[in-house]
Amino acid sequence: MTPSPVGRPTRGTTGTNRLRRIDRWIARHPVLRRTDDPLVVDLGFGASAVTPLELLSRLRRSRPDATVLGLEIDPDRVSRAREQAEDVPGISFARGGFEVPVPGERRPVVIRAMNVLRQYDEADVAEAWTRMCGRLQPDGILVEGTCDEIGRIATWAEVGADAVPRTLTVSLRLSGLDSPAIAAERLPKALIHRNVDGERVHGFVASLDREWARAASVAPFGPVHRWRTAMQALADAGWPLVRRDRWRLGEVGVRWEAVAPR
Repeated sequence: MTPSPVGRPTRGTTGTNRLRRIDRWIARHPVLRRTDDPLVVDLGFGASAVTPLELLSRLRRSRPDATVLGLEIDPDRVSRAREQAEDVPGISFARGGFEVPVPGERRPVVIRAMNVLRQYDEADVAEAWTRMCGRLQPDGILVEGTCDEIGRIATWAEVGADAVPRTLTVSLRLSGLDSPAIAAERLPKALIHRNVDGERVHGFVASLDREWARAASVAPFGPVHRWRTAMQALADAGWPLVRRDRWRLGEVGVRWEAVAPR
């Protein structure tokens, strides 16, 4: 008998282009470029095949041989997705949860689990990370986080195959952005309840917001220039920022130890 999937069905509300920021970040990640088997799992893909199909399209711009496996606990969603993508090579769908069932001996290089743990308790995060990361390639990563309904606000954790988190990334649509502190509403489950005085992530969000406000003097040069100015100020203040080449996209990555729960 096939074991039951581990976890609960997602809400299934993911829509077109909602995960574009995460997809593009994954597509440019060094682990995808280096691997001999560019299999990426979309865990909890939702009510249709839209997000796995978009993910495959974006991955193939940097890895034409990339393949995607979409996993959902709800068997009706799996059947629907198979029908929607039946003529698309390189994509498949199966029933599964945090145990990440993959046919044969293959292991994914990336597991994307967006808007999945949001419906769980913070105490459930470590076990879920451990289960998923145990299925990765030795150099693989788990990308776990949340975003708003239209993908303009997104945050995610990069977690290694050892289930140890490495970085937090905040990605925002800069046009019309009033305050980057809005990202606090979409922090990963491991951090969202820690945005309070005394916690590291609260200090980071407050610093991000403060430097954005201070950079208002360069706003006439455009929001990207303002964002770069704010990010440089964060770096100068000692925040351990990573992947600076992505600042132009309204992103900032910071090492996990700088935001980890106390």
